[in-house]
Amino acid sequence: MTDTRPLALITGASSGIGRELARQFALHGYDLVVNAEDERLESAAQELRETGADVRAVRADLRSGEGRFRLLDALDGLTVDVAALNAGVGRGGAFVDTDLADDQEVIDLNVTATVRLAKPLLRAMVTRGVGRIAFTSSVASTMPGSFQPVYNASKAFVQSFAQALAEEVKGTGVTVTSFMPGPTDTDFFRRAGMADDTRVGTMKKDDPAQVAEQAFEAIVKGETKTVTGSLKTKAQELAGKVLPDGVKAAAHRRLAEPGTGEPDAGPATGRTPK
Repeated sequence: MTDTRPLALITGASSGIGRELARQFALHGYDLVVNAEDERLESAAQELRETGADVRAVRADLRSGEGRFRLLDALDGLTVDVAALNAGVGRGGAFVDTDLADDQEVIDLNVTATVRLAKPLLRAMVTRGVGRIAFTSSVASTMPGSFQPVYNASKAFVQSFAQALAEEVKGTGVTVTSFMPGPTDTDFFRRAGMADDTRVGTMKKDDPAQVAEQAFEAIVKGETKTVTGSLKTKAQELAGKVLPDGVKAAAHRRLAEPGTGEPDAGPATGRTPK
């Protein structure tokens, strides 16, 4: 890492939104520490180095305490100017049918790892009086997640957590941003077991590059909360503010219940006005 370029930490950076977000920071003059648990991380890091950024890849599974310690050890002695805690996982299916171990992994990564990493990162930023921390929330945080209950609940936690921290750090020189994507064209639905037989898994999705570009802009501006992606996603979040929870739970069932899949329409391509 250099002393002349700011440093950004991106978790979940081997693919999808995390990889695109890392690219945004690299293109805007940041060096990077990128993290993921899979073998694609090194190829992502090499691609990011082609932008001229100094990139350190830390392969670690943040679902485990060992993985979290490995990442924090790699940050020892470094000044993290921006931390984007993006790593997350989901699991589809009825709660009575899913494995408890899979549900626990969602909690371990989306909730436990988020808290355990945010604590030392935010403390260091507040001590210095400068820094930005960002959390990948979701439009799913605004609705009960029928047939995806633990994931939606985990994102509701992330959203509430981020909003609370944003209020706490006012006046410290540190900003906290939560950004809320909708269904995005990434590996998420395949890993969640929802890619082929659910409507949300097979429907048209947002472009991860678009989501990351909007998220980057919100982070550097110090915005507290932003909905990222297509106009459809933004409209969905607006509707969620007025619809009763029961209506939203029923609507989510129509999207996430196994057997509701439809032919893949491909990723959304429309750009949202800035």
